[in-house]
Amino acid sequence: MEKKKNIYLLGLVSFLNDFSSELILPILPFFIEALGGGGFIIGLIGGIRDLISNILKIFSGYISDKIGKSKQLVFIGYFISSIFKFFLSFSKIWEEILIFTSLERVGKGIRTSPRDSLISKSTKEKGKGFGIHRALDTAGAIIGSIGALYLFWYMKLNFNTIILIAAIFSFLSLIPILFVKDVKSEKNSKRKLSLQLKEMPENLKKFLLISSLFNISNFSYMFFMLYSGSYFNKESKIILPILLYIFFNIFYAFFSIPAGKLSDRYGRKKILLTGYALYTVTLLTFLIFNRFYLFIISFILYGITYAIVDGNQRAFVADLTEEKIRGTAYGLFHSFTGISLMVGNFIAGILWKINPSSIFFFGMLFSFLSTIIFIFTKFQKKIHTI
Repeated sequence: MEKKKNIYLLGLVSFLNDFSSELILPILPFFIEALGGGGFIIGLIGGIRDLISNILKIFSGYISDKIGKSKQLVFIGYFISSIFKFFLSFSKIWEEILIFTSLERVGKGIRTSPRDSLISKSTKEKGKGFGIHRALDTAGAIIGSIGALYLFWYMKLNFNTIILIAAIFSFLSLIPILFVKDVKSEKNSKRKLSLQLKEMPENLKKFLLISSLFNISNFSYMFFMLYSGSYFNKESKIILPILLYIFFNIFYAFFSIPAGKLSDRYGRKKILLTGYALYTVTLLTFLIFNRFYLFIISFILYGITYAIVDGNQRAFVADLTEEKIRGTAYGLFHSFTGISLMVGNFIAGILWKINPSSIFFFGMLFSFLSTIIFIFTKFQKKIHTI
């Protein structure tokens, strides 16, 4: 029971941090655009942010396994993110946004694998545990994105001021970490850091391939917002996409726990397959819809897809690995995710300059391909031991 409190405490940390982040994220593509960055720059920034955070996760996961503890790394990661959100608020050119958002992702890279490992060790119902965490995380995102809309539309604050307010709340998210109880595991001090796939469990290698193909299609949310905004004029091209983004977060939060419970009951693979297939449908709706009320449907589907896929992918990694290497397994998963997201965002940025609609055809191709491969891939029930 004591360990289960960690899930709610870490959920509270994510709630406060995501409130902070989501004051920034809905306005970020428009902030970049206002400082002279186009679609290619947005893809570059989105890709580099994801790459840096995800590559660092393998090192933090390895360190977490090596010392058998996670809490200190979680705190350090959140603290670094708070510092660079503060610096971001003073950006005057898009190059500064690139630098500060990338450095802010260093914090995410440090904290995520140890945090995920800590969550997985704090409950036997991993799908439910990650679902609770993702729901609290996304609840903060809902309130944060509503706050961004309020501060920009009603209060008429500029982008820099909104980001400064976000940085203040980010520092507050550090407080609940102090009350987290570290779940110590057997130290794996003899284990060396290795990126060689041949040393990883066979089940994990299969899933890394599938999830990487899927994540190539999972380009930055900023493209979805800019694309929907292109159908509106003047201030509406910012306000209405933020409102659509709120719908995304509401449905993401609402379905996170049910999606986790369903995967605990019916199997991770079945539920993940549903999410992968639904994402293909979601991309299709962006190609055929061109009205605000229709875009509401698209963003709702986008949110449900994330609720199904995000937490359950992490839970599936736990299913496929033994506890003593789980931090490293998460690090490897996140690193593959970062590389594939970087590739996807880079291609999407190039395609955006040719024709914005083409990024959705590109996404559908890889999403559909990963779904088909996943259907025909068999996973051994026994966890491989390293």
